[in-house]
Amino acid sequence: MVDAPAGQVAASRPTVSAWVDASAGTGKTKVLADRVLRLLLAGAPPAGILALTFTRAAAAEMATRIFAALGEWSTLPDAALEDALATLIEHAPDENTVARARALFLEVLDAPGGMKIQTIHAFCQSVLGRFPLEARVNPHFRVMDERTENETLRRARDAVIAEAARAPGSPLARAFEIVAARGGEAGFDGLMPGLARQRERIAALADVEAATHRYFGLDPGETEESVLAAACAEGAFDRAALGRAAAALGEGLKTDRKAGAAIAAWLEDPRPGGFAEYSAAFLTREGGIRKNLPTGAVASAEPEAADAWRDEAERVRLVRQRRLAAGTAAESAALARTGAALLAAYREEKTRRGRLDYDDLIAGVRELVGDRAALWVLYKLDGGIDHVLIDEAQDTNPGQWAVVRALAAEFFAGEGAQDGARTVFAVGDPKQSIYSFQGVEADAFPAMREDFRRRVEDSGAAWEGVALGHSFRSTGAVLRAVDAVFADGDARRGLGERPVAHAASRAGQAGSVVLWPAAGPSEAVDVDPWQPVAEPFVRQSPPYRLAEAVAATIDRWIRDGERLESRGRAIRAGDIMVLVRHRGDFVDHLVRALKQRSVGVAGIDRLVLSTQLAAMDLLALAEAARMIDDDLTLAAVLKGPLIGLDEAALFDLAHDRGEATLAAVLARRGGEPRFARARDVLAELRGAADFVPPFEFFSRILGPMGGRARIVARLGPDAEDPIDEFLALALDYEREHGASLQGFVAWFRGARAEVKRDLEHADRDEVRVLTIHGAKGLQAPVVILADRMQAPSERDPLLWSETTPPVLVWKRRQEARDATAETLAAADGARAEEEYRRLLYVAMTRAEDRLYVAGYTQRDRVPDDCWYAMVERALRPIAETREIVLDAPEEGVRVAGEGLVLEDPQTALPDRAREVEAATPESGSLPAW
Repeated sequence: MVDAPAGQVAASRPTVSAWVDASAGTGKTKVLADRVLRLLLAGAPPAGILALTFTRAAAAEMATRIFAALGEWSTLPDAALEDALATLIEHAPDENTVARARALFLEVLDAPGGMKIQTIHAFCQSVLGRFPLEARVNPHFRVMDERTENETLRRARDAVIAEAARAPGSPLARAFEIVAARGGEAGFDGLMPGLARQRERIAALADVEAATHRYFGLDPGETEESVLAAACAEGAFDRAALGRAAAALGEGLKTDRKAGAAIAAWLEDPRPGGFAEYSAAFLTREGGIRKNLPTGAVASAEPEAADAWRDEAERVRLVRQRRLAAGTAAESAALARTGAALLAAYREEKTRRGRLDYDDLIAGVRELVGDRAALWVLYKLDGGIDHVLIDEAQDTNPGQWAVVRALAAEFFAGEGAQDGARTVFAVGDPKQSIYSFQGVEADAFPAMREDFRRRVEDSGAAWEGVALGHSFRSTGAVLRAVDAVFADGDARRGLGERPVAHAASRAGQAGSVVLWPAAGPSEAVDVDPWQPVAEPFVRQSPPYRLAEAVAATIDRWIRDGERLESRGRAIRAGDIMVLVRHRGDFVDHLVRALKQRSVGVAGIDRLVLSTQLAAMDLLALAEAARMIDDDLTLAAVLKGPLIGLDEAALFDLAHDRGEATLAAVLARRGGEPRFARARDVLAELRGAADFVPPFEFFSRILGPMGGRARIVARLGPDAEDPIDEFLALALDYEREHGASLQGFVAWFRGARAEVKRDLEHADRDEVRVLTIHGAKGLQAPVVILADRMQAPSERDPLLWSETTPPVLVWKRRQEARDATAETLAAADGARAEEEYRRLLYVAMTRAEDRLYVAGYTQRDRVPDDCWYAMVERALRPIAETREIVLDAPEEGVRVAGEGLVLEDPQTALPDRAREVEAATPESGSLPAW
């Protein structure tokens, strides 16, 4: 039996409020479950416990652990139960405790409303459902999923465009014109989710044009045009001094003469249209003053002319800065106004349909518990909740923290604090804060810890601050590599206040960390002229080569029975998790390569169906069935998998047909054997298109008509997932919008149909390919981290000033920023770099036994701050250098070079009675202790 460390025991004590700073793999879920069990044993009513988790999977995991323990207590023999309780509560249990332990299972089952173990969104949904009138929401509201939310935003966008079109000279129309001129409709679409997340800030904006101009130091109404006009006006510059400077430069070297000619030309006609060319005589492309002008000879011979040039250079620089500021202010104010109109239309659309999104749930409860007119609601909630537990507290955003603070407000004030029977518990890890795109602030975790500590201690209640660094998940080699990577001061920035240090519980367990050679730019290869044009270039690409090499390596592990020493068995496909920062070509190539080798793979955690060939083929079939005269679509269908005409047959059908449509020619020549099937299939589809619902239509194509088998034969086994998700989407559309095939096709074309797939549990024996965000909270015996070997980039195009009230700033590309915008962007870039390093920490700590770090790049030089380089620097002093070859001979792929290996041998017997999954917190099975 494994004893929980003292820190876990201290954090689970039911009589103290506790804040737990827990590193990855240190047993966060176990501490939460133990604390709930100890609260129940201490007499807390089940309905008085509220445990808030970050995901539904985490809530289910925690509930499973608790009910399994309670069920076991109800059936254990007395001696075994006393031992289990003694381990949990730190002392031998008395008769009452044993009796209560046996009765708890039924008590929890019978509790009115049950024990509340929920995500914070689910909790807020239940509160709004309980008090809809007080919250001013539709009593029959429904919560939108991500796809419906995006669809509703698009309808709101269309309403804004229509409103702007109805009043061409209105402020909204002018603002939308500026927004559209910069990014177009597609650019605005990309900003809509970010605007929706910032709804509270945008709603608080007032007099946006004036506020934005003040922030940038501009006069009211100042524009880029007015800045240029003022810069070119008589009296704005010293014409005589600049004339002398131009003449002096004309006697100098080539660069001097060029600058002098530009100055002289502009002085003849100083108009705004020529100011950009004139500025080039003084400023570099980046906007800095040229350092090599005037050259030394001119500066020595004509010092007054050189001074005049320098004075004008500074003036031109300031004009450029002011002009960029005016441009940014105009665009930012326009976006703020358009965003406010979008959110108003979005809110109206939701109200009309009785819908709420996830942010509405948080905002609704936040307003409800903060409304003095609804204090009795808070009283009702407060009267039913005695203990609040927060899981993954580092991922709680400010709005969610406001809800938690309001719920716990009376715990430590007045009569609520007198009996000391009410507690707050939070567990999290600042090193794993990676959800800034959801509004999470990494600094909130320590700030909220201090806020709750002060309130608890001021009330006289007990407070416990606990730090957990004892990892039950990873082997010593993995943990040493993690500590080495983040030992560097720069690498540790953004990972919290404490040094990154882990203690390994898995003593004597074999583990390794391997840095594979990177797949870099490949040399040119002989091109087979009969191959498709793109094929040779795809096969040369680093992501393709690495994907094939990784797939071949995984295949060899499984076929050759590669041993997982710590488990005493061979590696299975389900033991392997491949992590990437972003989905892209590498993921597509890897999934395809694994399926071609018959290696079980769970597919991709997110599918953009509109980019999948299988979905495109099915959609083309529907369009060909509805639009008989669309020759291009019909040609694609005839050559597609379902019908499968070859090039010669299609050319024969389409060539020299005059004014006749392709459909008419097919009908006329349908009696020929090679065209008969095409005629019959299209006739059947056209007969069904106007009467059959989308799901039934596509099911008929894929089933009785053999479409699935034909598509998979043409596109390969990786087409199975898109086919299944396409069918599911058709069924969802019928439920939401009605049974119209034409409506479904139009909706699919207009929507970015992205499907999120649940790969959280390795129940099936399949390789999982996940983004690091998707892998948060998961783990695997073997983790392969594939790095694109690119430096971190700035995160959000929407920036907010630090002023009160804040100002929305629409970030421009770097060369178009003034100093104020650049300062904001630099701060955002620094935060992005910190989160980039936290992502690496999360990725590395998913590994239980083995961690492989791979990389691919098209560049000859690798950025010093990319993940691959960070791991290489950290491992080089502590790891062994080896020549490593990753190859897929059947594909002509070979990735070879110097690698690094850090490994620990197996010095203890494999423990089959307790595999690592049983000792770790996010695994899906109960711990042994």
